[in-house]
Amino acid sequence: MHSVRDTIELIRRGAEEIIVESELIARLQTGRPLRVKAGFDPTAPDLHLGHTVLINKLRHFQDLGHHVVFLIGDFTGMIGDPTGKNATRPPLSAEQIADNAKTYQEQVFKILDPQRTEICFNSTWFDTLGASGMIRLAALHTVARMLERDDFAKRYAGCQPIAIHELLYPLCQGYDSVALRADLELGGTDQKFNLLVGRELQKQFGQAPQSILTVPLLEGLDGVNKMSKSLGNYVGINEPANEMFGKLMSISDELMWRYLELLSFRPTSALDTLKHEVAEGRNPREVKVELAREIVERFHSAEAARQALANFDARFRQGAIPDEIPEVRLAAGTQPLAIAHVLKQAGLTGSTSEALRMIEQGGVRVDGTRVDDRQMTFASQRRFVIQVGKRKFARVSID
Repeated sequence: MHSVRDTIELIRRGAEEIIVESELIARLQTGRPLRVKAGFDPTAPDLHLGHTVLINKLRHFQDLGHHVVFLIGDFTGMIGDPTGKNATRPPLSAEQIADNAKTYQEQVFKILDPQRTEICFNSTWFDTLGASGMIRLAALHTVARMLERDDFAKRYAGCQPIAIHELLYPLCQGYDSVALRADLELGGTDQKFNLLVGRELQKQFGQAPQSILTVPLLEGLDGVNKMSKSLGNYVGINEPANEMFGKLMSISDELMWRYLELLSFRPTSALDTLKHEVAEGRNPREVKVELAREIVERFHSAEAARQALANFDARFRQGAIPDEIPEVRLAAGTQPLAIAHVLKQAGLTGSTSEALRMIEQGGVRVDGTRVDDRQMTFASQRRFVIQVGKRKFARVSID
């Protein structure tokens, strides 16, 4: 049995903001298990570590005895979340959404307890709401309030188009909380506006407004941009153990602490001890190995983590990569650099067409992992070792 004080301390860990904390504490004091909701639109087939920051927090609530609702936005996914977008993006088909939703269900149980997780699809209520219901829902909010959202406001001021269906997205996400009678909703900091709409709609429907907990957006491997598959700075939770381990070992020492705070299941006191040890002279690489092993073990197994470390050491310590290799500094500019251009500018290939051919032949590796994606890009503040064939190496820094 957890005291309210211990509970709120665990809840605060890794949280950015709690709205309204006093309301959440009052709910906890009732002793009733809370209905804790988080929604994910299945717009891509794979989850990455950025997604798990929020899923880890859901697991915290499960461990505290609360009821977790993992909501798959198969209806809202067809609209497309406009959060942070500077242009209308094309909606996905129902078939794409269904395929992606299936993979989400499989992946999420690598963190959540399947026996204590309620999986819901928001098409359940939106398919029955109908056109008249959607019109009544739209009548509960104003265009002026929608344009208070930062990304909508910027697009409107910049004379960039905002499609009508995008204005419906926050309403739909908010109505999810009404349909589920949520006590608490979790989301990234970029979701704050949508989460607040949920509070307002619950009041309109005669429900107690949900509390809100936001979590930070995890930076990708570049340490700058939000982790994203499109930027190539992600670690997918379904990736092979060796690839996952190698990517985590490539992050900067500074970013390592951010990952430990948001991804590790170790208690805060253990992280404080690690920081003290590094300050006293411990090699940060050793701590990074502990982080990589913990993450790989979580999504694969203890044996897979042990083998990934052995394979990593074999590549980087036992001469698979030479000790002395050229250092290359590249400027990212306003857009991430495509891998073909990186290979050419680093002097590893004579042209971008040769670079693409080497990728197709399986002859290109980044931090020891073979590259299969011709569209792979690198953002600024990224550091990595790139290899072409057996003998060409470069240690690349993108500034």
